[in-house]
Amino acid sequence: MKLTVNNNAAYAYTGTRAFNPAQRTAVFIHGAANDHSVWGLQSRYFAWHGWNVLAIDLPGHGQSDGPLCTSIEALADWVAAFLEAAQVKAATVIGHSMGSLTALELTACRPDLVSKLALVGSAVPMAVGDVLLEAALNDEEKAWRMIVDWSFAPNSQLGNNHKVPGTWLPGNSLALMRRMAKGVLHNDLAACKAYVNGLIAAANVQCPAFVLMGERDMMTAPKAALGVIAALKSVRTQTIPDAGHNMTSEAPDVTLAALWRFAHA
Repeated sequence: MKLTVNNNAAYAYTGTRAFNPAQRTAVFIHGAANDHSVWGLQSRYFAWHGWNVLAIDLPGHGQSDGPLCTSIEALADWVAAFLEAAQVKAATVIGHSMGSLTALELTACRPDLVSKLALVGSAVPMAVGDVLLEAALNDEEKAWRMIVDWSFAPNSQLGNNHKVPGTWLPGNSLALMRRMAKGVLHNDLAACKAYVNGLIAAANVQCPAFVLMGERDMMTAPKAALGVIAALKSVRTQTIPDAGHNMTSEAPDVTLAALWRFAHA
């Protein structure tokens, strides 16, 4: 689906299914220097099992034109504008990493647009080290490799994809980040680090929420989600054993099953 949002072209993957106003809608929001493709299995399953799907490319990512949003608040405003352009209300909104902060801020500020909130690989606040930020600014290849090292659990570094033999998950992640324009990663990481209102936003969330964590996540360790879990009024949690930060690809079936159960609870 292509729409015009804030006078720029914006894209969302729909799972190849036409939008049906009679169906519920699931919105998937990707993380830093990623695009809609990180939700490939999960978004397509929802789309082929009775849901409208909008797996969004944020501005300056994937097939959505810029300019980049420089803050989480701006990203949430942009997603709200996208949903208004798509005439969507009361969606189940699912965000990963930077996308989880965007989904959280959106839910707090625009409760009319969100009926359920799922945070995947989240930390509130989301600490970003100065070494990584400096690398993202001056040596993107180094920064990408640092992220890959920290985003995948040890088994996933070696393969761990029995359904698609020969697939190298870290290599796929590197290839995706390398497709981004220069400066996208630093912009996104800086926005995550600067977002200080997350716990206030969480306390304002009225709808049911779900926090999905990876046991071996070094980017957003499970303990970094304890604050937002405590702040949310109605929340359930799940930790995926042996999964890292990129659980959508490391444990795609488990991630899908967890999100599917929450969406239908």
